[in-house]
Amino acid sequence: VQLVESGGGSVQSGGSLRLSCVASGAISGLNAMGWYRQPPGKARELVATATNSGITNYKDSVRGRFTISRDNVKKTVYLQMNSLKPEDTAVYYCNAQIRIDIIEGPQTLEYWGQGTQVTVSA
Repeated sequence: VQLVESGGGSVQSGGSLRLSCVASGAISGLNAMGWYRQPPGKARELVATATNSGITNYKDSVRGRFTISRDNVKKTVYLQMNSLKPEDTAVYYCNAQIRIDIIEGPQTLEYWGQGTQVTVSA
């Protein structure tokens, strides 16, 4: 199982980017999926999450500017980021709770993507 992100890049303040994260491998089901970020010199923080029934949660500073969505058929989660600010600069990581079937029975494990850089210039 792996998560592969795309869509990062460099934009000016006020610009937009859309991140995508595709899950692949021996997946029997997807639970919560989300995005985290790690600004330079800081700890990783939650940006937004979405359950498989569509309930979303956002970091206060991005609510109203970022939108998380998911396509369960495509096993993909998106993060639409509008009105970007320099303080949004970070490495963005995809996260997913994924159900897999192993000999011992179904297990739900946490997976992370490799990260994608988002840089917002003033």
